[in-house]
Amino acid sequence: MLDLKLLRSDPERVKAALARRGAGGEVDELLTLDARRRELLPQVEDAQAERNAASKRIGEIKREGGDAEAEIAAVGRLRETIDAGKEELEAIEGALRELTLALPNIPDDDAPDGMAEDDAVVIREVGELPSFDFEPRDHLEIGTELGLIDMEAGARLSGSRFAYLKGDLVLLELALVRLAIDVVRAEGHEPVVPPVLVRAEALEGTGYFPEARDQIYEIEKDDLFLTGTSEVALAGLHADQILEADQLPLRYCAFSTCFRREAGAAGRDTRGIFRVHQFDKVEMFSFVAPAESKAEHERLLSIEERILGELEIPYRVVNIAVGDLGAPAAKKYDCEAWIPSQGRFREVTSCSNTTDYQARRLSCRYRPGDGESPEAVHTLNGTATAVGRTIIALIENRQEADGSFSLPNSLHRYGAPERISAQ
Repeated sequence: MLDLKLLRSDPERVKAALARRGAGGEVDELLTLDARRRELLPQVEDAQAERNAASKRIGEIKREGGDAEAEIAAVGRLRETIDAGKEELEAIEGALRELTLALPNIPDDDAPDGMAEDDAVVIREVGELPSFDFEPRDHLEIGTELGLIDMEAGARLSGSRFAYLKGDLVLLELALVRLAIDVVRAEGHEPVVPPVLVRAEALEGTGYFPEARDQIYEIEKDDLFLTGTSEVALAGLHADQILEADQLPLRYCAFSTCFRREAGAAGRDTRGIFRVHQFDKVEMFSFVAPAESKAEHERLLSIEERILGELEIPYRVVNIAVGDLGAPAAKKYDCEAWIPSQGRFREVTSCSNTTDYQARRLSCRYRPGDGESPEAVHTLNGTATAVGRTIIALIENRQEADGSFSLPNSLHRYGAPERISAQ
């Protein structure tokens, strides 16, 4: 949610910033409604005060045996004015809510222009791309041959884009999760296993409603939703709270299963486990003072890169273009792993600075100092490891001609085998 004070004081700057991401047309309508609300509210309050005073006069006149008909008629007219004003205010509040929920965050000046995925700016490439003296195969072919991935059984059970992971691949997943949690915990993030079912208010508060509602599974009978990221649950930890300055930063990491409908993604990455409806992930989340959020963003990125480095996966870092940002993000970095079967880099982690956008919607504030008024905190999120896509990168980059693949030393101490091959 954008700061109404900023919208009122500098609407043209806000509109210009939002126009970079193809948004902002609602600002003028929002300000018109806001002005009418601020004009109408004191009128209603004045009428209520006048009605209360008139009612008191009526009581006094009646006690004195006088005629209060004129005053009673005036109170009736005031009641009509008050009821009409309240009705209009209610309609205005509803319209303002819809408009404010629909507006995305103001993009950071450092986020590159552009409306498409290809407009992202490459910051750096890290690691040596593998070379093969054979034609590299994709993760599904290798995983199916080794009995590690079963898409057919997943489809029979749950439909398309579900899979069974089996055997040593399960040990690999558990090792990836434990490695990520250990790295992130050492950086001061408290581990959490959060709920994956949340109310609509949590998704509105984090900015996933209304923009991404069609991507989210709904449990209509219970008025709950399956989250596509534990960012939603972590953000809700301090909703409706006022934190003290010395409590910040607050940092968490969560392991959870995530669910996405992938509506509108037909034909895109449908092979294998790259884009599925259910996947596991370790997510980082930070609550920080506004002055610290840019540095915190770089810090989260460095943790993501450290994990990819320990996994020996070649990758690149990209700065996402404004038109490709999700509604809550002011700036986002993606780490993209090299996928040999596709001959290109693909996203495996991302980290976003959502500034005060989520905090305002969630009413999460902090008190900068004694006696100072509370201000919205800044929130940030980042993927420590997206298990399925990381498994893909490990299988494909470390494959050998016989279909086996090795695993990096960093995973062995967490129970992953040195090599996975046909039994």
